[in-house]
Amino acid sequence: MHVRLALPTDAPALATIYNEGIEDRVGTFETQARTSADIEEWFDGRHPIVVVTEGCDVIAYASTSSYRPRSCYVRIAEFSVYVRRDWRGKGAGRLALSSLMQECEQVGFWKLVSRIFVENAVSRRLMCSLGFREVGIYEKHGQLDGVWRDVVIVEYLFARNLT
Repeated sequence: MHVRLALPTDAPALATIYNEGIEDRVGTFETQARTSADIEEWFDGRHPIVVVTEGCDVIAYASTSSYRPRSCYVRIAEFSVYVRRDWRGKGAGRLALSSLMQECEQVGFWKLVSRIFVENAVSRRLMCSLGFREVGIYEKHGQLDGVWRDVVIVEYLFARNLT
């Protein structure tokens, strides 16, 4: 497996992987499939996206996006990690997220944040193993398929960027 910064030309592969996550109902509240054009909008020049490849295939990605529009939050990013179904459990998610963390620290973010379904034990273990802190639980944060879901808030601070 190799990791690199994502390119807009990776959008079809990212859409495929994200759509698997939407279908599986374990990682997002989203229910509508995404197109390549939707994914291309993620490439804003400010928020890193990395892909993990095996040969010519994109098998996982980790992306960041804006946390909040206020200027006081400009160096905080939300993040997501998704792995192609046939590559789950093989270290691709860890490689994607750890590489994304390096990119985010390098470009000056001081914090990464996300929300994880409380029952997503695999993601929670990954976050813990990479040094993320579970901040707390948002109860009934949103409905998915008519069912209220709780989420765990996670954060990672980049100490060298806090000065």
